[in-house]
Amino acid sequence: MNYNHDSRLTTHDSRPPTNDSRLTTHEFRSWVEIDLDAYQHNFKALADRISPQTRIMQIVKADAYGHGALEIARTALDYGAAFLGVANADEGALLRYYGIKEPILILSPSLLSEIPYILENSLMPTISDHEFASALNELASKNYPVHLNIDTGMGRSGAELSQANELYELCKSLPNINIQGIFTHFAAAENDQEYSQFQISLFQKFLDSLPELPEYIHSANSSAIINLTDSPGNLVRFGALTYGFYTDNSQRNVIDLQPVLKFKSRISQIKTARKGDYIGYNLTYKCKHDLNYAIIPVGYADGYDYLLSNLGKVLHKKAILPVIGKVSMDMIAIDLTATLNAQAGDEITLLGKSPNLRVEDVSALYKGSPYELLCQTGRRAPRFFYKEDELISTAPLLRREFVSSDYNDAKLNRIIEAAMQQRMQGSQIADFVYQDILKNIFSDQDNNVHFRHDFQHSIDFSIADDPAKQDYWLTRTSLSFRKILSADSFCIACANNEDNLNKYFLEPDVEYRWLLDESLALSPDSFQLISARINDIELYSSTRIVNNCLEITCYHEKLEKLIDQEVTFEIKTLTWYPRSFHQLTVYITGITHKLDIEFTYPASLQMENIIPILAGKNKFPQLMQTPTSTSLSSPHWLFPSSGIIFVYYLQPE
Repeated sequence: MNYNHDSRLTTHDSRPPTNDSRLTTHEFRSWVEIDLDAYQHNFKALADRISPQTRIMQIVKADAYGHGALEIARTALDYGAAFLGVANADEGALLRYYGIKEPILILSPSLLSEIPYILENSLMPTISDHEFASALNELASKNYPVHLNIDTGMGRSGAELSQANELYELCKSLPNINIQGIFTHFAAAENDQEYSQFQISLFQKFLDSLPELPEYIHSANSSAIINLTDSPGNLVRFGALTYGFYTDNSQRNVIDLQPVLKFKSRISQIKTARKGDYIGYNLTYKCKHDLNYAIIPVGYADGYDYLLSNLGKVLHKKAILPVIGKVSMDMIAIDLTATLNAQAGDEITLLGKSPNLRVEDVSALYKGSPYELLCQTGRRAPRFFYKEDELISTAPLLRREFVSSDYNDAKLNRIIEAAMQQRMQGSQIADFVYQDILKNIFSDQDNNVHFRHDFQHSIDFSIADDPAKQDYWLTRTSLSFRKILSADSFCIACANNEDNLNKYFLEPDVEYRWLLDESLALSPDSFQLISARINDIELYSSTRIVNNCLEITCYHEKLEKLIDQEVTFEIKTLTWYPRSFHQLTVYITGITHKLDIEFTYPASLQMENIIPILAGKNKFPQLMQTPTSTSLSSPHWLFPSSGIIFVYYLQPE
C-alpha cells in the first residue's frame, strides 16, 4: 500500500496541541498516557494487510477498550477509517455530542425503547430480529441505513442462519429500512483456523443465496485480518490489535504491535519491614528478610485487578518490582529490593511497553483477559493523549466526558459557577459574570432561551411629502431574523415615553419595540405596521392602546404548527422621526448571532460618528459608508444591551 497516495490514510492531526500548563501528570495520584503514534503504527500495520479498496471500521466500544473513545475516534478518522463501531446507543450519542459526523454502527442488539434515541443521533443499528426491524420501520425516515448480523457460530447475538433469509426479505420489504451492510463475527479468529473456516463457509453460503448484496459485507476483525485472509467482505473491523496487544502468542512473530496505553502512578510512602512481618490484608505475604517497600496509591478500585495480589509487576526506573500482599481497594505494596534510591513521589509504571508490563503479559499472570484489564484500567485516572511526544489532549477523571444532560439544573448551575471560577482564575470577576449575566439569561429553568440568528435591520429616512410633517423624517424600517417560534402570536410595542416602553424590554413575546417622539400622538397614524410575516405566512394584526403604549398583536392560525421550529420573522413599519434630533439608536435586546444594520438617508444628512456598544467577542463591527448610507455588520455573538448610536448633523439648506 502506498501511504503517499492512499486517501484512506493521513498523518495530520486536526486538534491543536494543548497549551494549558496546569494539566500535568504531577497533579495526580495515577494517570493514563495514550500514545497516538503507537496507535498510528498499529493502524498502519493492519492497513498494510488489506487492499486499498477495503474500507475500515474502527471499533471504539467500551470507551475504545479503555483508551478514550473520543480521541481514538478522531484519530482513526484522521488516519482513514470510514466507520466507527460502538456497543450501544449511549456510546454513539457521546461521539455525536462532540461533533463526530461519520457513520457509527451499533454492533450489539438495541432495545426497542432506544429507537428514538438512535434516530435522534443518526446512528446505524444492527438488526437481528423481526420485532426490532418492524419497530424501527415505524419510526424511521425512508431508507434509514442498518446492518444485519448473522450468527454463523459465535452463539451470541445475530440472526440464526435458519431465519436469516426471512429477516433479509422482511427488511427489504420495509420502505423505511435500507440494508447497508451484512456481517458476522468470528468466535476464535486468533487461534482456531478450522472453526473459523467453518464460519466462513456458512456466511458465504448465506451471501450466495441472496438476490443482491448490500453495499458492505464485513466479517474480519483484527485477528482475522492476519489469520483469515479469505474472510468475505469489503469492510474490516479494526479492534484489539490497533490498541497494541496480541490476542494470541502466535501473532507476535507475524505483526509488530506497540502498546498504546500506559498506566502510571507514583510512590506515596516508603516503609521498612522486618523478617517475619506481614504486609496487606489476610496476612498473605510474610517477609522472608528485612526489606524496604513502597505504597502505591492504586488498587482494584482504580482497575488494577485484585487477582494480581502477590503476582503483579511494576516498573521503577529500569527495575521490575513485585507486588507484595493483596491488592487493596486503593493501594498496593511493592518490594523495593531490586531498585536503588527510591523516594516518595517517584513515578511507577503499572502497565506499559516493557515485556513484563504489556497488558497481555500482566493479565496472563492471573489467567485473566487483556480486554477486561484494559477496560477497567484507570477508573479514577485522567488520560493524557500524546502525539510526537507532545501533549495534545486530555480526558477527565472517572472516564466520562462532560455531557450536560447527565446533570439536573441545580448541579449544572454549580458546575457552571465552578467552571467560571476556574477559567477566570478568581472568584470575584467569575461571580460577577455568573450572577449578573448567566443567571439573568438562565433565571427561569422552564423558559427556553431562544436567540436570534441573522439579525438584519434597515432604517430609511426620507423627506416627507406632507407639509404638516416637514419637521419629521418619513421613516421606513425593515427587520428580519431567524428564531425558534415559541407561540402562535407575538407583539410589537410602541410608546412615546421611555419609561412606558421599558416595560416591554423583558417581555418574551415582544419582538419589536419603537420609541416615538413625545411630540407625536400615540396612534396608528404615527406608527404603522406595514406587514408582518413568518416564513411565507402574511400575519393578521390587531392594535390597541394599553398603559400608554401602542400594542400590535400579530397572529395566524397556521403558526401553531410551527411552534418549536426555527422560522424567519419579517417586520416592516412606517413612522416619523424628528429632524431636530441628531442621533438614532438601535438597541439589541436579546442574544443575537450575526448582525447587519443599514441606515439610509438624504444627502443633506451628514454622518458625524458611529458608536458601537456591542457586548460580545468583537466590539468593533465592519463599517461601510456612502454619501447616503451607513451599514455595519458583525458575524459574532452579541449579548443583550448591545446597540449602535448613529450621530449626524444636517447641512444648512
